[in-house]
Amino acid sequence: MSTLRDYLLDCPFKKNFGIDCFGCGFQRSVVLLFEGKLLDSIKMYPATIPIFILWATLILHLIFKFRWGAKAILAIFILCTTIIITNYLLKLFYV
Repeated sequence: MSTLRDYLLDCPFKKNFGIDCFGCGFQRSVVLLFEGKLLDSIKMYPATIPIFILWATLILHLIFKFRWGAKAILAIFILCTTIIITNYLLKLFYV
């Protein structure tokens, strides 16, 4: 019986250059989240849940046209970007 782990893609950036990219760990983090391992998912890629919140906010804003939707999307986007860059730099220099 196959699992989600059997369908994970290799990172071409890591394969060619030998270092993680900004998205390395996202797929495994999503799989861990679907398996119910919330803390492991956050450790693997801290921006996974904020990215899902960003997507949900974007979809809801497109459907319901919230007055504050664009500002919320921008704020969540900045949060996600900050988490991704901070996590990348920490992995690059401390792991």
